[in-house]
Amino acid sequence: MSYLLPHLHSGWAVDQAILAEEERLVIIRFGHDWDETCMQVVSLSSEFIGLTTFHIVYNSYFVLAEWAHTDLFFHSKFQMDEVLASVAETIKNFAVIYLVDITEVPDFNTMYELYDPSTIMFFFRNKHIMIDLGTGNNNKINWALKDKQEFIDIVETVYRGARKGRGLVIAPKDYSTKYRY
Repeated sequence: MSYLLPHLHSGWAVDQAILAEEERLVIIRFGHDWDETCMQVVSLSSEFIGLTTFHIVYNSYFVLAEWAHTDLFFHSKFQMDEVLASVAETIKNFAVIYLVDITEVPDFNTMYELYDPSTIMFFFRNKHIMIDLGTGNNNKINWALKDKQEFIDIVETVYRGARKGRGLVIAPKDYSTKYRY
């Protein structure tokens, strides 16, 4: 779904996008268009009898399969670009979304420590807005969010905090227990 969102192809274009917006939040997804974390994974369903719960490797990610009657549903998640493309129209009055390929534009890789497959960062009036998600890394979101409304809530919270002049905003949800061990 990355073809639906504007791409920035140079460091200068990224800087200009951040500088040009005076009233809206600038959301930049650093990553690769071809990465599975950025792309949408297609939902699968199949029938198996006698299994209750197991894991299967699909595109090098674990997908949890749960037993429901006689059908086994593989729950795939909305991946980052799918979520971004679907909420872009909803948040257009207070935020703009850009995509940056970290191989094509390596200028920010060291500065922002862009080593993850997908990284979301927020900027407002030429200032990086940090968000406390409970993970210890307040600079960025470095995992794919599954839910559109969850992402909209984060963007609204960041926008409201940034408008008030805050450089660090507390997320509406605590992600410290995202991985339930």
